[in-house]
Amino acid sequence: MKEEFHLTSVNDGHEKICWGCGSRLILSSDAPIFKCGWCGSITNQNEVKLEDSGFWWRRLRDRGFVSFLIIFMLFVICCGCWTIFPIVFSLSMFFRIFHSIVIIILSISTMSTFCFAAFKCAGAPPSIMWGSYTLVGKGGLDNYTFCHSCSKPKSPRTHHCRSCRMCILDMDHHCPFIGNCVGFANHRSFIAFLILAILSTFYVSIMSAYAVFSMFPPLSYTPTLSLSPWQGFSILFVLRMIKEISLAFLTSAVMLSTRGLLLAYLFISSVSIEIGLSVLLWQQLCYIYEGDTYLSSLRRGNQANREKDCENIFQFFGCPYSSFRYFPSSWSSRKSHRK
Repeated sequence: MKEEFHLTSVNDGHEKICWGCGSRLILSSDAPIFKCGWCGSITNQNEVKLEDSGFWWRRLRDRGFVSFLIIFMLFVICCGCWTIFPIVFSLSMFFRIFHSIVIIILSISTMSTFCFAAFKCAGAPPSIMWGSYTLVGKGGLDNYTFCHSCSKPKSPRTHHCRSCRMCILDMDHHCPFIGNCVGFANHRSFIAFLILAILSTFYVSIMSAYAVFSMFPPLSYTPTLSLSPWQGFSILFVLRMIKEISLAFLTSAVMLSTRGLLLAYLFISSVSIEIGLSVLLWQQLCYIYEGDTYLSSLRRGNQANREKDCENIFQFFGCPYSSFRYFPSSWSSRKSHRK
């Protein structure tokens, strides 16, 4: 019998059945977690199926966020065109064409990358034969675990998402704003969306600020505060000066038209969104630089075996060449010597 090859004869052993290849294993102790010596699969008897009673609520929440973001992006695009174009068209012909091209490119690219990240499958693990000794070869399920929620093997670097009801390969996190997981298949689209969204909001903030100041009415309130040469810049004087200038701007802002108020709102919202997305992008790039994901870093903690290198960023974006090929040869030799 071939089964004798991967059975362990131990006195007073505990017999277990491997879920991966169906082999009978005899262990020295009644361990809850054990690894098959033939197929390499890991069995965790303490793992149970998680309850997903709130699935539809989470699904509705995610789709609500996605719908809100799509409407908000369309609102920014339409309102930006309506409010900025009259001021832009009063400038030179070159600036009109340049502004129109930039708006079209940023709008299409940002919306398309968002749709790719939101509606594309985050990355299902590879399907593999399992359950029978005749189907699984030696080491065919090495470090695979069994997902009780999906009722199928779960490959390494795979996590089960309760919101998506499936296992995601290289899962980073479940993002409610795209209503989808960030995994192997859409991680690049998610990073591209963050970069393009930051560029878009940066451009909107610059253009809206220029438009607001170009149509801002003259100050109807003149500050009454004067600074004597011997008075100096005390804290009290600075606070009073800020109060006077703010009052002057507020009294003039009341005279702004609907177009001006909308431009002011676009400036404030674009700057705030730009700051939040920049923090998220920096966090994502730090994990990519470390060759890790958010969930994997939480499980492993601060281990020293992770290779931190810019090569991880180049490989993430699909660059087939080493980043050091663009630098002098001494850098490349130093890099290979360090490895």
